[in-house]
Amino acid sequence: MTHSVAYVTLLTKASYLPGALVLHQSLLSVGSRYPLVIMVTPSLPPDVREVVKRRGIAMREIERLMPEEGIHQLSQHDGRFQDTWTKLRAFELTEYERVVMLDSDMIVKQNMDELMDFELPKDWIAAAHVCACNPRRLPHYPVDWIPENCAYTPKVHPQALTSETQFTESSPRPYTELNSGTVVLNPSAELFDGIQHFLSTSPLVPTFSFPDQDLLSVFFKGRWKPLPWCYNALKTLRIIHKSLWRDEEVRCLHYILHDKPWSHPPGTGGDYEEVNRWWWDGYEALRQEMEESNKEDWALVDANVRHI
Repeated sequence: MTHSVAYVTLLTKASYLPGALVLHQSLLSVGSRYPLVIMVTPSLPPDVREVVKRRGIAMREIERLMPEEGIHQLSQHDGRFQDTWTKLRAFELTEYERVVMLDSDMIVKQNMDELMDFELPKDWIAAAHVCACNPRRLPHYPVDWIPENCAYTPKVHPQALTSETQFTESSPRPYTELNSGTVVLNPSAELFDGIQHFLSTSPLVPTFSFPDQDLLSVFFKGRWKPLPWCYNALKTLRIIHKSLWRDEEVRCLHYILHDKPWSHPPGTGGDYEEVNRWWWDGYEALRQEMEESNKEDWALVDANVRHI
């Protein structure tokens, strides 16, 4: 491939620095041919920026993106989503012909550079389905988020890797919803203008439970291709959808929910102890490299990780 492509993530605060750096380390470890670009906002402290720079990671300065004041209110449980609208600025990165947007609470387990060649019609995106099971029965989640309406419920291995759940007008509503941890897109000024206009004017915005994710699901309704679960392997699928999950098939693992692995030291991960260990293995590889080259940088990274 000769055209310009990149993996992209967002970093707005120091607490997600370990996640972003382990994501970068994981891309290197699987031999990806393409760079990680980190979108950074003015809120990111200068010392964090210096660490990113010395790791050789390209940064792209962007402004925060939000609905107008008072338009959208997040649940008390989901304050962590406050910055996720800003992920949508990946559509502005028109210096790239193709971007694979990744959350910084992910690790890449197998090379997935083929997403840079994934065929997309003009103004389409690709993403994996949301899991709509809501096993914790959180009351602020949509009422139709039940296992019967989850696009993953009918899936089994190995067909789940090759035949995606298709959705029609008669499908349960959650079949039309994507998880925005991994999004394949072709940046476009026109597309971003449309997204920004939608964010400013749509009466649906106040109803969104998951900011950028809900917006993408609605804005690209009928214009998004489902990706196999393995490109956005939600950690919960391993427990909830055992019939489709295989550890060895995971391309990119997504540590959804508020309990990130860097806030749970080894031995405290509960149901997610094993998948958390995958993150800590990446962290250890990063430590060995960074401690040797720059102890001060490593101290800043490590300060944002809970060890006991």
